[in-house]
Amino acid sequence: MTTSAAGQPLIPQPPATVAALRQAVRQITPAALPAFTRELDQAADQSRQGSDLAPLQRFIAQWAAYVYIQRQPGLSADLRSWEERAASGDAAQARQAAAEIGRILDQAHAAVGLHSR
Repeated sequence: MTTSAAGQPLIPQPPATVAALRQAVRQITPAALPAFTRELDQAADQSRQGSDLAPLQRFIAQWAAYVYIQRQPGLSADLRSWEERAASGDAAQARQAAAEIGRILDQAHAAVGLHSR
């Protein structure tokens, strides 16, 4: 992953297109590229089978939010920390972590102007 200057995003938020999101994932989290490709294939298959664009729209929204978070090292670290706390086993801590994860995801979806949650 590329580093950023004092809290600045690694890259600008790309447009919500498959090509732009693929390039962003390749640039900031290359290890996630196989998941991106696999999920894109699944969404495309579901869209074809149902003659419905909703699976592709959900895919775009999910990955646009993912890129929004991952391009900001501080936000990405916060999310990872809350995910670890959610898995800790303590019920109260897991509830708090779930609320914080939801807040981060809501912020990301609102920022990219797409809603899929």
